[in-house]
Amino acid sequence: MMWIACTLLVDRSGALLLQLRDEHAPYYPNVWGLPGGAIEGEETPEEGAARELWEETSLRADGPLRLFAKQELPEQDRLKHYFYGGTSATQDDVVLGEGAAMLFIPPSEVLERPFTPGSVEVITRFLNSPEYAALF
Repeated sequence: MMWIACTLLVDRSGALLLQLRDEHAPYYPNVWGLPGGAIEGEETPEEGAARELWEETSLRADGPLRLFAKQELPEQDRLKHYFYGGTSATQDDVVLGEGAAMLFIPPSEVLERPFTPGSVEVITRFLNSPEYAALF
C-alpha cells in the first residue's frame, strides 16, 4: 500500500491552499487536490507532508504540522495522511513547484471544484472542524 501525505495549509484569512494538478500528473490530472505526495524512504508521514509542501510551494507552516485524519482508499491501494497547519504566507509567497496552479482559496469557494478521490470528504470535515477554526 502506498502511503501519501497531504497538507491542509490555511492562511490568516482562513483560505485553504489548493493545487490544480496539470495534464502531466501521473494520477488524476486536471483536478484539484492538496499539496502532497508519496512518503519516501524512512521518512515519517509528517516529514513527508512538510517535504512535499516545500517542494511544491516553497512554503512551510508557521508551526509543526498536526495530523488531522488518515484515510484508507483500498480501491487505489493508498493510505492518505492529512496534516494541517497555519501560515502567515500570502499568495505572493507561493512558488509553484508542481501542477498548473497553487492558490489560497476562500473557504466558501473551496468545495466548488473537482477533487482527487477522498479529498473532498476530508476537506469538508476539516473546514467544519475546531482545528480549522483555531488557525485564524
